[in-house]
Amino acid sequence: MKNRDIMILKKITQYCGEIAETIERFELTFDMFDSDIVPRYTISMCILQIGELANKLTPELRATYNEVPWRDIISMRHRAVHDYESVDMETLWNIVTKNVPVLKKYCETILVQIEEKEG
Repeated sequence: MKNRDIMILKKITQYCGEIAETIERFELTFDMFDSDIVPRYTISMCILQIGELANKLTPELRATYNEVPWRDIISMRHRAVHDYESVDMETLWNIVTKNVPVLKKYCETILVQIEEKEG
């Protein structure tokens, strides 16, 4: 894999961690997330960045690690950027509490596999 992919995966992992930190720092529940724009916008910005970065991964990496729903991740970013008002907050909350931790683990695993191959 290209060094660029490695850097992008590390950044995606970082943003996933920032989402988890925000949830922890604000002790967020869905109701708080839905009503407080500060953590919601902070988390939304991380989602935007994750989607933007996923779009910059090489097609080879996305094809090799196709168990990750790269297309859905990129699509969420596009929806959030171009039509944020239509994004369902409950759906977004489920993404950040269920899917983002899984994405972080996937990216960490991919990074380990790349290191082992290039090792």
